[in-house]
Amino acid sequence: MPQLLQNIDEIGREKQRDVLFLEFTDRKQPYASNPEREEILAWFDANGIGYMACGGYTNEERMESYRGQVYIDVPYDVGDPAYKQLEAFLENADGSMRWEGTRFICYPLDYCMRNAHHDTPGFWERWAADY
Repeated sequence: MPQLLQNIDEIGREKQRDVLFLEFTDRKQPYASNPEREEILAWFDANGIGYMACGGYTNEERMESYRGQVYIDVPYDVGDPAYKQLEAFLENADGSMRWEGTRFICYPLDYCMRNAHHDTPGFWERWAADY
């Protein structure tokens, strides 16, 4: 059975807050065998950091396959201890990524809301009919 994933902007609208997203850019290997991804997700599990597979930011002009992206269920709040722990694990002190081929992204709620029309019942069916 196919896996139906939410896109990161849909998650932002559902949560009504900024959302954190991890993207893996190393296309030399399948995401499922990416050692950095495996190590990061194992750390999330060991530290009680919630996450789930998701698609990237929705774009009506293109479709892309799943590449191992994950939504991280920690609010973007630089004063929050869970966020501080997450940021310290993923980034170096200068803000660069600690993990090669990985991007740590925050999508602000207002950016996610740009696609709110996607939530209208029947939107994607009408979109597919015109594709």
